[in-house]
Amino acid sequence: MANLAFIPIRSGSKSIPGKNTRDFCGKPLVNWLIEALDKSEYIQRIVIALDGEDQENIIKRIKSNKIEIYNRKPENAKDNSSTESVMLEFLEYDKTDNNDIFILLQATSPFTQTHDINRALELFKTGNADSLLSVIKTKRFFWDKHAQPINYDYRNRPRRQDFDGLFMENGAFYISTVENIFNSNNRLSGKIELFEMPEYTGIEIDEPADWDMAESLFKRYQPERLRKKVEVKLLLSDVDGVLTDAGMYYSEKGDELKKFSTYDGMGFKTLQKAGIKVGIITGENRRLNTARADKLNLDYAFHGIDDKLKNAEELCTELGIELKNLAYIGDDLNDVELLKNAGLAACPANAVKEVKEISGIIKLKSFGGSGALREFAEIILG
Repeated sequence: MANLAFIPIRSGSKSIPGKNTRDFCGKPLVNWLIEALDKSEYIQRIVIALDGEDQENIIKRIKSNKIEIYNRKPENAKDNSSTESVMLEFLEYDKTDNNDIFILLQATSPFTQTHDINRALELFKTGNADSLLSVIKTKRFFWDKHAQPINYDYRNRPRRQDFDGLFMENGAFYISTVENIFNSNNRLSGKIELFEMPEYTGIEIDEPADWDMAESLFKRYQPERLRKKVEVKLLLSDVDGVLTDAGMYYSEKGDELKKFSTYDGMGFKTLQKAGIKVGIITGENRRLNTARADKLNLDYAFHGIDDKLKNAEELCTELGIELKNLAYIGDDLNDVELLKNAGLAACPANAVKEVKEISGIIKLKSFGGSGALREFAEIILG
């Protein structure tokens, strides 16, 4: 079973000519999505279905052995052509295995990141759904053309924090199997699963004003993708509040328990596979932390450390590297000095205010114990 990512683009956009390959925050728009897919260990093929030589020349400049260019038929590249028509055209031409997973993605969704793709595929594979689509949650109040409220009672207006809201397609991606697409002639069928993304990813890039707003949102919410790449040779992570949710659990016998995320374990492994040394550095000296480090087969594990910066400096000297080659993720006050001096610093969404205010720190969307290190690893490998 293979995972095939499919991106249809056309050269005939009227409101924003050539928008799929127009410069967006320093790169052709479609490049942001292709690069996110290329970084995913789950994606084996990236097929770009296009209709113009200019588009093809731009795509060919991207260095990736996953990319395949497919020249769509003229009849399926018109203004009124459906996306399903080009999907089915390609699948019939390619003779793709029916069991393969097919991910349809929109080039006009540059906000889609590697961790979105990975987690959506993990959800699809572990669930019982026949297809999956990306959505955002909106807490806006909607009315129909007859002036009737659709999703709330105006006589009993709910507070925003008490309102469930609605899910809306953001058009980023749709996942199904090849077999289900053939059987239904549709990107979605059967039992459908939702994959929620941040609300800002719901913007539609259809008009010039949308373009300007999308660039502004990209710079605000995903600044790490615009940063100059740091050559990371070593990653160290705090434990409590980063690899765990910072909670302390106790059994009836008084044994201390902690919750770790398997996503983070995979994050460590992907970094090691890329030749980056990994380890933990924590102020605690607990058997649970040692057991977790041993199970993950980390390169380094430092326990009971009061001065994390000094410890990291000594390790860098031993390895013959500089602090600028160190990536560190922490969440609390005892992490501040090391975060300020590391070449690349990040914190989970639950970090304390003093950490989040560190200049240049990457504020992750994931909470500690819920894949924060995995998200950071994907940024590093990006």
